[in-house]
Amino acid sequence: MKPAEASLPSDTEVLVRRSFNAPAKLVWRAYVEPELMRRWCVGMPGWSMPVCEMDMQVGGQYEWRWRNDENGMEFGFTGDVLEIVQHERIVHTQTFDPGNMGIGMGGEPSVITVGFEEIDGVTNVATTIKYASRADRDEALSTGMTDGMEMSYRKLDQILVEGV
Repeated sequence: MKPAEASLPSDTEVLVRRSFNAPAKLVWRAYVEPELMRRWCVGMPGWSMPVCEMDMQVGGQYEWRWRNDENGMEFGFTGDVLEIVQHERIVHTQTFDPGNMGIGMGGEPSVITVGFEEIDGVTNVATTIKYASRADRDEALSTGMTDGMEMSYRKLDQILVEGV
């Protein structure tokens, strides 16, 4: 599949689009089942996801934490699930936890909307991240987050070939 494409639809948003050669129900599972997410959502090489706790229903909460396995540096996100439309859309808040990374990315939560659209067995995923401010958006982009997302998506490609 082609690499993820990122755009800036507004002063406070990042939109990342990526297609997967798999039905929406399989891609959906990879996003809502902790044991699957932990396998693919690890970003750059040398990172792991030791914490992936999710209650993926409206009103549920989640906590994700990544660790650099070489130097022990960690960061994470927490949030609340706002909307779930099975196989179509997930909306949740996201608050950055800098862990021991020594970086900050605004204190206000972002709102993440992940849309899934299947066409002829290919699932198009559109992730919109709405930040509280332009400064928060720009700071998040400066971390290389979209590169990390694409590396995770490549791992997801491999898992989907296995049939999840």
